[in-house]
Amino acid sequence: MKHFGWNHQHIDTPGSLSAVTRSTTKIEDYAVIGDCRSAALVSKNGSIDWLCLPRFDSPSIFAALLDADRGGRFAIHPRMPFNVSRRYVGASNVLETTFRTETGVVRLTDVMPVASESDKARQLFPDHEILRKLECDEGTVEIDVLFDLRPDYARIIPRVLENSTLGYFCEHGAQIVALRSDFPLHTPSNLPGLAGSAILRTGAKQYFSMTFTEGYPAVLAVLGEAAEMRIRRSVAWWENWATECQYDGRYRTEVIRSALTLKLMTYAPSGAMVAAPTTSLPEQLGGVRNWDYRFCWIRDGSLTLRALLDLGFTIEGEAFLGWLLHATRLTWPKLQIIYDVYGETHLPERELQHLGGYAGSRPVRIGNDAAKQLQLDTYGEVIDAAFQYVIRGGRLDRTICRMLVGLGKTVRRRWREPDEGIWEPRAGRQHHTHSRVMCWVALDRLIKLHEMGHIRAPLLIFAQEREAIRAEIEGRGYNTPLQSYVSNLDGDDVDASLLLLALNGYADPAGLRMRNTYRRIRERLGIDDLLYRYLSHDGLPPGEGTFGICSFWAVECLARRGDADEAARTFTHLLSYANDVGLFSEQIDPETKSALGNFPQAFTHVGLINAALALTKPRH
Repeated sequence: MKHFGWNHQHIDTPGSLSAVTRSTTKIEDYAVIGDCRSAALVSKNGSIDWLCLPRFDSPSIFAALLDADRGGRFAIHPRMPFNVSRRYVGASNVLETTFRTETGVVRLTDVMPVASESDKARQLFPDHEILRKLECDEGTVEIDVLFDLRPDYARIIPRVLENSTLGYFCEHGAQIVALRSDFPLHTPSNLPGLAGSAILRTGAKQYFSMTFTEGYPAVLAVLGEAAEMRIRRSVAWWENWATECQYDGRYRTEVIRSALTLKLMTYAPSGAMVAAPTTSLPEQLGGVRNWDYRFCWIRDGSLTLRALLDLGFTIEGEAFLGWLLHATRLTWPKLQIIYDVYGETHLPERELQHLGGYAGSRPVRIGNDAAKQLQLDTYGEVIDAAFQYVIRGGRLDRTICRMLVGLGKTVRRRWREPDEGIWEPRAGRQHHTHSRVMCWVALDRLIKLHEMGHIRAPLLIFAQEREAIRAEIEGRGYNTPLQSYVSNLDGDDVDASLLLLALNGYADPAGLRMRNTYRRIRERLGIDDLLYRYLSHDGLPPGEGTFGICSFWAVECLARRGDADEAARTFTHLLSYANDVGLFSEQIDPETKSALGNFPQAFTHVGLINAALALTKPRH
């Protein structure tokens, strides 16, 4: 190892490594890297604590996020106490973490390499790779490394095999995980996996390449300058993509970061976007509201498509719409609220009893039984997504047009039914105002598409039904004594989904009823510019944080009704709740300002983008 300029020693138990990595990392102290097929969460301590391969929803191979002792991790950091700063390199999803110690400074670069199709045609790449580069910028720093692989949600502790030429290998069924590095690693006597320690001196570099293959011959990555090339190529790939963004307003930095996050969580082979790359991060520490979000929600469709297209990401928008129409065609005319990245509908919910949960928050769940619920709002989401595409210049083929009209006929038959609604409570079905509104949206958009000449729909029947829905909403979904639209017909509770009445074109955002509703939502659900989504009973023990996207919906409502100054002030304040690299989770604890729920959350970043766009061009 002398040519690297270090001295090193072998250790059986990496002392400070255990102390640092066994403690619970705050959700907001993670960053994410990905390759548009899967994603890894990297802590400020340099530990990869969550990674599922080969897909976002595959079983994890590192899960320390959900159990610090059993889950497994890939940790690299100084042995001595350190301070941390980190950033994404330019407009990319390549993460750079800088550790400063009393004796020196080291930088850790983490990337899941990506490349253009032309590059892939010229070179052979591993199916999936985690590439980590460690470089000493100043002084000397002793580094600890722990590679503790735990496939199948940590139900397996694999044997690590060493090949003196090719590196280290773990096999699990048809899966092969390979680790290549010149860093001095060994199998410790009292720990699974690999561990090691070495002193890095100024100018020294070290690379770690972990590759994953399933069912095919393994392609091993070359280190050294070839690794540098993969890092540079990945930075360039992300930055070239980001240049397509047409938003050039005051919040471009935040919008670009949100767009990059959405792109990272898009499954490239199908165009689907997962809600989050994680499962079971709690909505309340120690609580039971721990759900698997590694799937694709139809309810996100229209807002997501609008965000992508209005930023100028037409290819991603068309791919997302293509997945949306493909997945819903598989169950047509019934719509399931959740699908996997290929449109699979069978997502049974199970509990993993052997994992302790994030910060002791159990159960840990995989799969999601909300897929069995009825949410009538999904019909409006799918049809409005197609409508948003068309009014921005897109065209629909005849098969899709017939499918959309068929969905409209289903809405005509079923809109009077109770459903679970947008927030997926587990207390049974009710008559949700938002669901009624989205049924109205479904028929309204079909009527408009017919009038524009894009589809042939039973115009008179749809128009009569649309007016019947509006009559019921205005008669039973608006509480006159309360002066507000309400969550359920004939009820007196409000929830944040009522803001969507203005954003989806049902109600005038500047109209008296909508202004009163906005005020009532702020009174009952607001705290410090944040909003809870609801406060009513939902069949689960109480307790959760404020909901990220709902707070951005409020900003968009303000902007659309012309209150630009208040909207900008609120938006700027909301941006302060992002973590140090610009990421948002599903929820925010209003007291501690900490992130809650699955992370990063696509829906929150979609809300941020649409709010920024509304601020740029306020609509009255």
